Amino acid sequence: MSNQNSNFKNQSLDKKSKPEVRYRAFYLSIDIIKFLDKLEYKQSVKIISDQLIRCVTSIGANIVEAKSSSSKREFLNYFQIALKSANEAKYWLFMLKELFPKEKEEIDIFLKEVDEISRIIGTSILTMKGKRNL
Repeated sequence: MSNQNSNFKNQSLDKKSKPEVRYRAFYLSIDIIKFLDKLEYKQSVKIISDQLIRCVTSIGANIVEAKSSSSKREFLNYFQIALKSANEAKYWLFMLKELFPKEKEEIDIFLKEVDEISRIIGTSILTMKGKRNL
């Protein structure tokens, strides 16, 4: 991801820990928006881009909202919405990958990051529900 390491300078992280999921989601959104701005304009790409921007920015927005929720149930609900948005983002990224085979490598990087973020969110949901006995 572009400049992600330098963007995390202000976080208090030790060298072994990964950036918080909300920061990862934020910078994923930024990177995808920059990527979409470089694509050739076509009406179909505009529609797909709009959908992708909506769902990918929704991931981080719902995680941030969860942090200020007033109950465990509300917190869980925001995380579930974030997970659904991550799954939708995968759909649109796979579509772009088919439409722009020359951009496959960069899109694969986005897909990997969305997948990692959705796994973190999914694990958090299972933990909150008390079902993490795997």
